[in-house]
Amino acid sequence: MNVVHHRYATVQGHRLFYREAGPADAPVLVLLHGFPTSSFMFRELIPRLAQRYRVIAPDHLGFGLSDAPPVDAFEYTFDALTELTSGLLAQLGVSRYSIYVQDYGAPIGWRLALADPQAVSAVVTQSGNGYDAGFVKEFWEPIREYQREQTPETEANVRAALTLEGIRWQYVTGVPDESVVSPDTWHHDVALVSRPGNDEIQLALVRDYANNSPMYPTLHEYLRSHQPPVLAVWGENDPIFGPDGARAFGDDVPEAEIHLLDGGHFLLESAGEEVAALMLDFLDRVIR
Repeated sequence: MNVVHHRYATVQGHRLFYREAGPADAPVLVLLHGFPTSSFMFRELIPRLAQRYRVIAPDHLGFGLSDAPPVDAFEYTFDALTELTSGLLAQLGVSRYSIYVQDYGAPIGWRLALADPQAVSAVVTQSGNGYDAGFVKEFWEPIREYQREQTPETEANVRAALTLEGIRWQYVTGVPDESVVSPDTWHHDVALVSRPGNDEIQLALVRDYANNSPMYPTLHEYLRSHQPPVLAVWGENDPIFGPDGARAFGDDVPEAEIHLLDGGHFLLESAGEEVAALMLDFLDRVIR
């Protein structure tokens, strides 16, 4: 197993935590986590990938072990989180890399690619949505109601996702055998989102998420024009971003490799070895 280093860097005055492993001169793979977790979700994936790649997995501001300034001190948007990620990569001397995007990591990864298309050598998306077809209506309608109008009732629906039961639901729904998913995952996440003021951070990002789908046509044009190698490996039973979101990448990148595995939103927790094998096979062919 490869040694994983746990490090901090200061970007635009904010302290960002990141995990790093692998040879310094190897091709770079940037892992971008989703809600409500952190680079903790990659704790078992990183050593597998680091055999042949330099892996960098940051915690977004407001998540994990990175700083979490209150909402009156920092405007939490996906544009802002992307700027911090870009600044971190520049500080680490990374100018070309592949991305792995999951959930919230996707709109950050898409913005990185649109800002500098030549920087991104390949895309791995695991429930990293980029198409309206990916939204599961039953999950997203209460969120859209809150995005349209913030009332005590609509906010209460969103706040349910910050509770222990709400976070556990994300981890176990769609998993064929719930017993393979460690309870450490949702207990770890709920402890961090329960820090004073973090609820307001999460609500701000939920509101800003409404600005992501209008960006999709530009993303699709980028995919059609640049034809980056794409691997979409999703949980077929994901209750948040459904499998049609994975299949849609083939509309713009005909050579996209699409795998639907028996699992849910956090596929690494139940099928980590299979995902790692698919990633290494894919990256070895299109990068190395």
